[in-house]
Amino acid sequence: MDMKLSIIVPIYNVEPYLEACLDSLLAQTIGDFEILLVDDGSKDRSGEIADRYAAEHPERIRCMHVENGGQGRARNLALPLAQGKFVGFIDSDDWIEPDMYEKLYDKALETGADVVYCDFLEHFSDGREQILPAAYQTHPLSAAGSSCNKIFRRTLIGDLRFPEGLWYEDFYFSAVMLVRAARTAYVREPLYIYRRGQESTMHNNNAAKNLDILRIMEMLEAELVPLGRRSDFEFFLINHVVLDSISRLAQQETPEKAAVIRTLRRYAQQKLPRLTRCESFRAETRNRRIIMFLNYHGMEKTAQMILRAKSKI
Repeated sequence: MDMKLSIIVPIYNVEPYLEACLDSLLAQTIGDFEILLVDDGSKDRSGEIADRYAAEHPERIRCMHVENGGQGRARNLALPLAQGKFVGFIDSDDWIEPDMYEKLYDKALETGADVVYCDFLEHFSDGREQILPAAYQTHPLSAAGSSCNKIFRRTLIGDLRFPEGLWYEDFYFSAVMLVRAARTAYVREPLYIYRRGQESTMHNNNAAKNLDILRIMEMLEAELVPLGRRSDFEFFLINHVVLDSISRLAQQETPEKAAVIRTLRRYAQQKLPRLTRCESFRAETRNRRIIMFLNYHGMEKTAQMILRAKSKI
């Protein structure tokens, strides 16, 4: 009989944080679960720490060591080994509340959902914390982004895997799973603690690598359009390229950001020649439509001025 949950943890050079992460997993109240650790060629003592925890908790933890290949590949190597009815992922520099997985799993049983997600608590290096909602909108696909605040029904994952060697691999996996899900559910509590201060895809200063989002969008288009889900592709396009990626790049100080923004904008204009005719755009809130419209038409500096002004109000 399948256990309730498999938790997959890719590990790479997180020696100062790994014990806190693993301790939070071992403290989970769900009871029936396994932890799959994948040491992705760490150069610090992370691999030793993972081995020690596996030796101390052999009934709960399995550990493998692989050559460095990135987070997506590490997760993919563990997925075929997962035995749980649901699968969860956690970044090894973060930690979670002790009842996170019990609450997500119970919600899945209660609702029959294939994907269940919760809010984040951002933890800053100076000790500040703030809640980051998993879904800002009522649209069922608005929770795509991270896979770490979710559990996924293993049978629905099937042969789906994380793109390897690309940024936004989390977004792709979560987006496809939310599209595949017959039902999703939301636990409106900040149960996943996200450690800010580490550089991540969402908080980086590498302009050119942001173009990976276009390869991800091409993969999503190939996945969704044949299923008659072009409107879902357009939703992801305006939110993750026109709004998020261009806005994030506009805040950078790198010299190549202007060229990258032009490439992103031209892609969006090619896929959506008339932004105002897009159903997903018209369904957005007025404030989000304004920023999208400005970014789409090359006025991202004006959009940033508006966002800065609003943040001071």
